[in-house]
Amino acid sequence: MTPVSSHSPHGQSSLRTVQVLGGGNAGSSAHVRSLASGLVARGVRVTVCAPVEADRVYDFTGAGADHVHVPRSSDPASVAALRAACADADLVHAHGLHASFRAVLALSGRRTPLVVTWHDRAQAEGARAHLVRLLERRVVKAASVVLGTSSALVDRARRTGARDARLAAVALPAPRRTVERDDPDRLRPKVRAELGATGRPLLIAVGSLERHRGYDVLLDASRAWRRLDPVPLVVIAGEGELRAGLQRRIEDEGLPVRLIGSRDDVSELLAAADLALLPSSWESRSVLAQEALHTRVPLVATDVGGMPELVGDAAELVPYGDPEALADAVVRLLGDPERREFLKERGVRQAATWPTEDETVAQVLSVYDELTQPQPMI
Repeated sequence: MTPVSSHSPHGQSSLRTVQVLGGGNAGSSAHVRSLASGLVARGVRVTVCAPVEADRVYDFTGAGADHVHVPRSSDPASVAALRAACADADLVHAHGLHASFRAVLALSGRRTPLVVTWHDRAQAEGARAHLVRLLERRVVKAASVVLGTSSALVDRARRTGARDARLAAVALPAPRRTVERDDPDRLRPKVRAELGATGRPLLIAVGSLERHRGYDVLLDASRAWRRLDPVPLVVIAGEGELRAGLQRRIEDEGLPVRLIGSRDDVSELLAAADLALLPSSWESRSVLAQEALHTRVPLVATDVGGMPELVGDAAELVPYGDPEALADAVVRLLGDPERREFLKERGVRQAATWPTEDETVAQVLSVYDELTQPQPMI
């Protein structure tokens, strides 16, 4: 375990960090909760600056951290609130592009070390893509260290101008256990019945209904599955701007797909599934992919971003934007129980190579100590 430095730039007896979170996707929010808990256990004082909704869901205060409500906005009032929260911090750690940009604004004129974690690549098109590149450049040049959750993100940070970019693959936090979750044989039939998947294969996809998720490709692929007997049911858990258009296509084309909106029981949905699907145009360290492998659910995903590095040979990888390749991979797996069993076993072994929550906290803390230890006089 990495020791906490007893020194700090402000002469405090213990390190004080501020974790900055924006709207926060599931992966980064769960990571900040896990990180806060691990840091507090090591004697670090932690303040989490995030929207109040995020604290309700992830309970940062329950992890022993202080919580300061900072809206997901870069307006002057939000930046001022963040600046006040960071006033006596030894180090600030921001998660995601927008949170990092607000942290840069809040720390302007101060010498407080800034650590930035990129959990994923910001998705944008057209003029907004240009703005995202400008924000990335501003953030990485101001950051003392940029941590990327995949090699692809580390390379991107270096190309953008980061002076110090490192790989820091974050752990998937352990789910909170329940009696039913500990008894999947009891829960599985119940979930499948509720979804309408009794007596037919259940395919699960999870994620916001946005263009980069590739759900248009998934719907294209689902046409081919109507020829199977029984016809698989595709269930997509998530909400977003494309919902109306996707629902219209499902109804007009008679596709075997259900949109069930945002859910807080994704682990249970996944445990009930025969296959997990991830058709995105980009992924770094996908929470769904990690949960699928941990849960022994065969995964079909696109060969993009950090996916090959994350899953190795423990999943079926297909090219992005190719509905025929996606459809064929699913048909092959549904008809090959031996291959499904192989992927389940490989998934468990692959998951065992990922860092634990304790190892993740120790690595981050070593970066903090490096940046806050007093420099020797020369």
